[in-house]
Amino acid sequence: MLTAIIDYESGNLHSAQKAFERMAREADAGEIVVTAEADVVAKADRIVLPGDGAFPACMRSLKGHSGLHDALIEAVEQKGRPFLGICVGMQLMASWGREYGDTPGLGWVSGEVVRIVPDDAALKVPHMGWNDLVIDSPHPLFDGVKTGDHAYFVHSYHMVLANPSERLAHVDYGGAVTAVVGTDTRIGLQFHPEKSQAAGLRMIANFLKWNP
Repeated sequence: MLTAIIDYESGNLHSAQKAFERMAREADAGEIVVTAEADVVAKADRIVLPGDGAFPACMRSLKGHSGLHDALIEAVEQKGRPFLGICVGMQLMASWGREYGDTPGLGWVSGEVVRIVPDDAALKVPHMGWNDLVIDSPHPLFDGVKTGDHAYFVHSYHMVLANPSERLAHVDYGGAVTAVVGTDTRIGLQFHPEKSQAAGLRMIANFLKWNP
């Protein structure tokens, strides 16, 4: 079993790699590899797309690596490989990103990524730090995770969904902010599971064991 964490020069992958490697050992879930190689992504059993920075820059970087975008599409859309997007990697799953203009996303989740505008003017943007998850729909990803568990966020934009059933969890930050999305074999986490202590590590392990 091979899980590929895509390296498309969008953020520091060291902490994510270590967290996935740890949970793969504990769950006996095979090998974790960080790669920018299209052929490795194409043959992987599971795929993780992290991301930090701006939506359009991340999409350009993903498409700018030779064959990487096409390999991702083939693996997820045609082969149905389980997919996990993290932070901007989750946002790229949307139909559109509205940061610095309009940028088409992967279109795997119906919605758009827009700037967070809290109802409470005292709340700062970016949304940074710990927040309590509210689970909206059951999913194998949440095995051993419950409403009230903490997750660590760092973001200024969030996903607004056209189909509410695709939102699996949210947090309250001057209004509901999408925290987890899911459809078919695809899951996205707005927060950083590798920095979210016990709950985040549990979700990593659950993804590595998930057989949709």
